[in-house]
Amino acid sequence: MTTYAEFHRRSIEDRDGFWGEQAQLIDWHKPFDQVCDYSNPPFAKWFAGGETNLCHNAVDRHLKDRADQNALIFVSTETDTEKAYSFRELHAEVQRMAAIYQSLGVKKGDRVLIYMPMIAEAAFAMLACVRIGAIHSVVFGGFASHSLASRIDDAQPTVIVSADAGMRGGKSVPYKHLLDEAINLSVHKPAKVLMVNRGLAEFAKVDGRDVDYAELRAQHMDTVVPCEWVDSTHPSYILYTSGTTGKPKGVQRDTAGYTVALAASMKHIYMGNPGETYFSTSDIGWVVGHSYIIYGPLINGMATIMYEGLPIRPDAGIWWSLVEKYKVTVMFSAPTAARVLKKQDPAYLKKHDLSSLKALFLAGEPLDEPTATWIAGELNKPIIDNYWQTETGWPIMAICNGVEPAPTKFGSPGKAVYGYDVKLIDETTAEEITEPGKKGVIAVEGPLPPGCLQTVWGDDERYVKTYWSSIHNKVMYSTFDWGIKDADGYFFILGRTDDVINVAGHRLGTREIEESISSHPNVAEVAVVGMADQLKGQVAVAFAVLKDVSKAATPEDAKALEAEIMKVVDGQLGAVARPAMVKFVNVLPKTRSGKVLRRAIQAVCEGRDAGDLTTMEDPAALAQIKDLVAPS
Repeated sequence: MTTYAEFHRRSIEDRDGFWGEQAQLIDWHKPFDQVCDYSNPPFAKWFAGGETNLCHNAVDRHLKDRADQNALIFVSTETDTEKAYSFRELHAEVQRMAAIYQSLGVKKGDRVLIYMPMIAEAAFAMLACVRIGAIHSVVFGGFASHSLASRIDDAQPTVIVSADAGMRGGKSVPYKHLLDEAINLSVHKPAKVLMVNRGLAEFAKVDGRDVDYAELRAQHMDTVVPCEWVDSTHPSYILYTSGTTGKPKGVQRDTAGYTVALAASMKHIYMGNPGETYFSTSDIGWVVGHSYIIYGPLINGMATIMYEGLPIRPDAGIWWSLVEKYKVTVMFSAPTAARVLKKQDPAYLKKHDLSSLKALFLAGEPLDEPTATWIAGELNKPIIDNYWQTETGWPIMAICNGVEPAPTKFGSPGKAVYGYDVKLIDETTAEEITEPGKKGVIAVEGPLPPGCLQTVWGDDERYVKTYWSSIHNKVMYSTFDWGIKDADGYFFILGRTDDVINVAGHRLGTREIEESISSHPNVAEVAVVGMADQLKGQVAVAFAVLKDVSKAATPEDAKALEAEIMKVVDGQLGAVARPAMVKFVNVLPKTRSGKVLRRAIQAVCEGRDAGDLTTMEDPAALAQIKDLVAPS
């Protein structure tokens, strides 16, 4: 048996030999000429000259061996719906959706924006795009009109697929009015909007633009739509991630590299086998949902559970009842979900037969040691942390038990995953840190392995500038995360180097929230920082300077104004971006050159030492924040 150290070393030193072998895990229409074309760094072309199709690898190729096996299991505890689709049925539904796209004029290379709840049709919509060579861009249903409009303008979709509403906590969450508002706000107008009507919320139909999914589906019940074979580097999708500036970045993913990376990860990291069931509790609006609800499990010939609902409805045992019912072998969730369950009766974790489950994987935000220890003890299963990003599409760090079993260390996402040449870099000297326990920026030597972002959609310059230029004099990919490495090669993540915060596994750019709050007529200036939170990992807190301070003169007035501002953020960005609190201050702490001291604000909020403040213009500004956040 190969040791993991050897396996990883080979992936770096014999890159082409290693990935050429992993490429055999998928089907090719045309073999590739070159494993990695890195002639124009930092741009890497994986499996150059090859042709394949993501939908073929996820669906069609399984028809010969497992056509009647479960492929997609849709469960909604909100509408009390449960429906399993075999690979054969999924294949039929995806072709129907692909035929609808074609009837609406969608061609290879066109974009389709998907703004949908967690329903089976959303999976059909994604798979049908890659089937015909169209490029999907899924926008999380929790985003409101402004966020959606900026993504419509950037991706310029031919068609948008949406639904009347999602459901959360027993209440319908309407989508259509937000979509209409976003299309009104955007410069680009889609030719058609395809609506899945679940009968959960009334909505107004726009004549000539809106079309009904059920009607069109009925016309294409038996339409055959073959897979469009595309070049290895053909984009499969765009997924937007919050940046440190207000304009979201469209992470552009290729086809072949992504398919190979996911196929290999299912084997080496998640140890899933064809015929088993995979359950990821994420949402398709996030990268985990793309990689490990839709594509990864299906490529591997596994059934995948798509779940609409909360982890505690109808009770805190719902997830575990699904593990028992569908004999789930691999489960993937977020630390926040584990912390939510921690607050419930632990008896629910013991109620169900979990003997099929090999491990619970957690990712999306740092996993704190107390939570990891608690859930490992309760479930009596391995808890394996992962660390990765929207940009990478699959883990940068993990324990690859599929290669060589290794112990986990609570608080650490494990070691560098094969293919990633991870280095810790000293921020001031840009030299590599080799000393254990010393803090540095986590960076990856190029080329990034298959499956990572190719570029930023429509903006190569921004891709280079954002990700490859922040480490002085070196072309290295920066994760913008601080970390340390121990003597055994395990990494520990210490937080961001930029202004992105992580709320319950969702990455939010603080600048985007600031811009939204600033649009309130009484806000002159605002700073938003992430503050540590026991449940969500981090929450956003805002400090605003008012144009008219009399509007917050009494505690009641301040409360009313805070609610007003939160409503503005809800309306523009969605509830996901709503700050946990908005406090009003006379002045923001700044350097003498006028830069807002966000790190110092964050330190004070968390009760830490604010560090070197010699450049601060007015020390009273920080003292005021300290008083406002002090426990009353």
